[in-house]
Amino acid sequence: MTNNDSKSIKKSQSTILGTKPSFINAQLLISTGIPSLDTIIGGGLPIGTILLLEEDKYGNYAKTILKYFLAEGCVAKHNLLIASQDFPPDKLIFELPAVISCEDKSTSCSAVSASPLSIREAERMKIAWRYENMKASDPLATKSKNSKYNSDFGHFFDLTKKMDPSLIDRDRIFCLADSDITTPVGNDKLKCHPMGFRDCRYTNLLKKLQRELKSGGFYVTDKPEKRNIMRIVIHGLGSRLWISDQDPEDHGDLVKFFYCFRSLMRNCYAVAAISVSDILTEDDTIMMRIENLSDTAIAMESFAGSSKETNPIFKDYHGLLYVKKLSAINTLAPHCPESYDLAFKMRRKKFVIEILHLPPDFGEEKEEKVAKFGCGSSKLLDF
Repeated sequence: MTNNDSKSIKKSQSTILGTKPSFINAQLLISTGIPSLDTIIGGGLPIGTILLLEEDKYGNYAKTILKYFLAEGCVAKHNLLIASQDFPPDKLIFELPAVISCEDKSTSCSAVSASPLSIREAERMKIAWRYENMKASDPLATKSKNSKYNSDFGHFFDLTKKMDPSLIDRDRIFCLADSDITTPVGNDKLKCHPMGFRDCRYTNLLKKLQRELKSGGFYVTDKPEKRNIMRIVIHGLGSRLWISDQDPEDHGDLVKFFYCFRSLMRNCYAVAAISVSDILTEDDTIMMRIENLSDTAIAMESFAGSSKETNPIFKDYHGLLYVKKLSAINTLAPHCPESYDLAFKMRRKKFVIEILHLPPDFGEEKEEKVAKFGCGSSKLLDF
């Protein structure tokens, strides 16, 4: 590749909306839609990689992350491809959260200024006393004020509101439901073994993904007039609806699919977010192979229905988040987050990932106080 070709590629990449180069290796990144998750994984998801979401027991929180991922794509004007056999993919589009605009941010700021309290007192009410000396950084404050919805990297969303229909471009969204996945492509009459799969659904899904990526000009070798990103969401992969009907315990097709799909993603301007069923977590061997074939792997443990739900130690959280693997594209070592002890909580308006902070344990001090009044104490006891 000549210097002119490399310069033209860098120029085309810099004009793609909703992307930014990594400060570590200049790898092109897109946002997951959750700023806290972007920070944990190293700034965002690299182009051509796979994000693996290991679902919790009920699968609610993994679906929430997928909604953020798709909502960010709608605001950034990316193309979307959604595949699911558990429910109609259109349902995710109708449930996308609303993006927080600059107007909403300005109104909240004006409400503070209109308060009779001084600015210093208002700031003290906003944050805890132990964080007063820390630098306050608001990503929304760095956004451009010229537009209502910014096309910059990363946005904030409100789960209590639905996304504005004007931001959802149906021409950029392609859905694959159960009937679409089971239907063969073209004139292929259910050839179940051309790619080594026992289940034809994996073959059909790969072929339809290839067709959409090729028709949209997302391959690296393609030269479209304007380069864009394809966001691929596959929900509930590995559930009972995906496993081969011939042998429910056979997960070989799932591993083969990840192997083929990863090679496909490496040659495209696309990023995939795949959630796998909690049924697979019972088989450590399969999960280890799938995690190795993915680029970024995250597992979630929900407190719902467990003893941790009533444990006062975890009263401020709804579950734990485990970082199983981080992407190491064009670098010798992956990003190292500040802490691997992470927890998440679902607030009324947003989904937040934080570093797990446990309350202090005063058990030892209590034991010492009790010992002072025991028989070994020098204090005289009155009978």
